[in-house]
Amino acid sequence: MKSKHLKLAGAVCAALSMTCGAAAQAQQWPAKAVRIVVPFGAGGGTDIQGRLLGQKFQQSMGQNFLVDNRAGAAGLIGAELVAKSPPDGYNILFTTASLAVNVTLYSKRLNFNPVADLVPVSWISSVPLVLLAHPSIPIKNVKELIALAKKTGKMNAAHNGSGTTSHLSTEMLKLFGGVNVTPIPYKGGGPAIVALISGETDFSFATALAAQPFIKSGKVRPLAVTTAKRSPAFPDLPTMNSIYPDFESDNWYAMFFPKNTPNDLVAKLNGEIIKALKSPDVNEFIRKEGGEPVGSTPEQLATYFKREVDKYAKVIKAANIVGD
Repeated sequence: MKSKHLKLAGAVCAALSMTCGAAAQAQQWPAKAVRIVVPFGAGGGTDIQGRLLGQKFQQSMGQNFLVDNRAGAAGLIGAELVAKSPPDGYNILFTTASLAVNVTLYSKRLNFNPVADLVPVSWISSVPLVLLAHPSIPIKNVKELIALAKKTGKMNAAHNGSGTTSHLSTEMLKLFGGVNVTPIPYKGGGPAIVALISGETDFSFATALAAQPFIKSGKVRPLAVTTAKRSPAFPDLPTMNSIYPDFESDNWYAMFFPKNTPNDLVAKLNGEIIKALKSPDVNEFIRKEGGEPVGSTPEQLATYFKREVDKYAKVIKAANIVGD
């Protein structure tokens, strides 16, 4: 009996030690600089929000939160980097809805499982994609764009990288509009919109965050938004689904940790995100640039992420989209 009691006491002590260790780790974190991996190029919506949030985290927690742009493979290079990093809280993935697309689009090429190997922390914001045309293109709305594309057969579209919602929206336009345009991939929203305003490409589905400055300056012509309802930031623009039913694509942003990251660290970062999104400067910036701040629990993001994976899997199959 004495031996059993000693074993039980030892098990209890071990459990308490693990619990206290995790709590202590969360209290001490961050003890050094934290890397926010943005899997797209500088200047896009992910990069802009990542740097803004990094500044708020630095002010709140007293450590540097440094954005590391790891563009390539439709965001998968950066995502894999985080998925395979130590689960100690010092590598955060800040990515987009493209991750949900890539689960299906690149299923045979993935070296990790985005659903199983990443821990959801929080859904940050929801931002519409805006269909933009270069001002030199002689069209004023979506129907005129489609008519011109059918007439010329030579139009091309910049997108934020294969597998992104920008790419998928271009493929959906081809499917619903019955046109043959050439999608051209770039390493993120920043490079894609630069290609558009320079006249290198004819049109693009760009995130509102990346598009807004160029819409205001008149360097691009906005035609429609991809969200189910009209965007408060672009009240005069029609939705794509008002022209082509079922055409809907919401570009959301979210943060993830590697799997096995302690729950205490996940909870702490989640709390910091919610606090940052409630701060007037961050909240107003996202809204002013065409987005909607969200802030969610890890569980809510996990449920939404799986639902998005299923939604885009159906679109990819219907449009017969093949990854590059």
